Amino acid sequence: MEIDKAIRECADSRLKTKYSNAISVIKRAFALYSIQEVALSFNGGKDSTVLLHLLRAGYFLHRAEESCSQDVVDGENTFPIRTIYFESASAFPEINSFTYEAAATYNLQMDIIRLDFKSGLEALLKANPIRAIFLGVRIGDPTAVGQEQFSPSSPGWPAFMRVNPILDWSYRDVWAFLLACKVRYCSLYDQGYTSIGSIHDTVPNALLCISDSNNSEEKFKPAYLLPDGRLERAERAKKQLSSISNGLKFKDLNSDSVLTASVIAVGDEILFGTVEDKLWSLLCRKLHSIGWAVSLLAVTRNDVDSVAEEVERRKSTNDMVFIYGGVGPLHSDVTVAGVAKAFGVRLAPDEEFEEHLRHLIAEKCTGDKNEMAQLPEGITELLHHEQLPVPLIKCGNVIILTATNVAELDLQWDCLIESAKSNGDLVLMAPFVSKSLATTLSDVEIAQPLSKLRLQYPDMNIGGYRGSRKGPLIVRFEGKDPTRIEAASQSLCQNFHSGAFSQIE
Repeated sequence: MEIDKAIRECADSRLKTKYSNAISVIKRAFALYSIQEVALSFNGGKDSTVLLHLLRAGYFLHRAEESCSQDVVDGENTFPIRTIYFESASAFPEINSFTYEAAATYNLQMDIIRLDFKSGLEALLKANPIRAIFLGVRIGDPTAVGQEQFSPSSPGWPAFMRVNPILDWSYRDVWAFLLACKVRYCSLYDQGYTSIGSIHDTVPNALLCISDSNNSEEKFKPAYLLPDGRLERAERAKKQLSSISNGLKFKDLNSDSVLTASVIAVGDEILFGTVEDKLWSLLCRKLHSIGWAVSLLAVTRNDVDSVAEEVERRKSTNDMVFIYGGVGPLHSDVTVAGVAKAFGVRLAPDEEFEEHLRHLIAEKCTGDKNEMAQLPEGITELLHHEQLPVPLIKCGNVIILTATNVAELDLQWDCLIESAKSNGDLVLMAPFVSKSLATTLSDVEIAQPLSKLRLQYPDMNIGGYRGSRKGPLIVRFEGKDPTRIEAASQSLCQNFHSGAFSQIE
């Protein structure tokens, strides 16, 4: 069989391992179910194209093990597995064309369904004895959360077994297979598309754009040249949001809009007073500089449950959660595991992240250090920047910072902001501005006027504090409108004699 021969002759040991594992899953499925009881879900994309050829090879090898007769070799182009194609009006014409060409080339028994996925499956399974469906799902796909290589269908759906032979494959593995086997794939992938959805939300990946000042027409490199597979969905067009969603989507906000963030530090050493944490105050100032309000600062123990409980509370009440500390190979580094538990997902090896670790610590990337490459399954996005040796980790609306000191936090923040300006990864709004006045008036004298001001200016934070017991009282006005801040400060001064307040720079 040409697929099996191409893999055996290639020099890519990693691909050989992935191929062998996938074939084992396919053979196991054939041992559990008859050919009449299995089906392939094919959509013309790169993942399902890989799956098609894996099934062709798996079926051939399965037949070869059952019989040594010549008819196995002569009939290697036969593919008796039922193939399901959900045809959609929003699909690219190239996807439809490739799908039908593949059906003709490989003699696919195609069931074309023009209903929604659930209704189509219900009708198909009712009419046919299908018990298992092969899917091209990979870790990192939105539908992959919680799935194993054999996973029953979700509650409320028609009953069947989901078989996922390439669940642990990466973007790199997919293209290594397609190129090694020299099989045809959809032409869109040669035009810069890296993950194809509908015609309404998919454009070529800007990371593959070829700059040409002499040609106004954009050109793109093929998908297999994408340097980082974690960015395969970067080309999905971003739809304008009607409401703020998790703080990591670009939105044209009014200057007086406010997003809220929680800051969580993880570390027994902070709670014991062994270490003075200087990162939280710096992070608060940085968030204020881009117009975000910090609603809570928390310190939690180096304990998975403690981290999970704090993250779970804050991620649902804030637009963003920033968490730091407890990231690394030590037994006390439980932050990533705690975030995974807060989202109800497991930790799974992330091959892209592991490659970054290997580049950073080389041969030391084994044992406990290699465990650092396990990230929350299905919800992790890596935020890259050329100045960062290892990308930042984003899970939903939680960003995990690896900074352990002020200099590292400065670098990670600058990279995050630079990325936000080009990719819209973080909402940047009008910064908070402030004005501080110092006075020798007593708290009792100033209390009532300040209370009235707070009612007059509800959009503003007005507070007072002393640096020391005998020092002056500092009144601070903070908001997003400098004009209103000035009006509020003048209003306060008018309640007292001239010179009662002096401005602090």
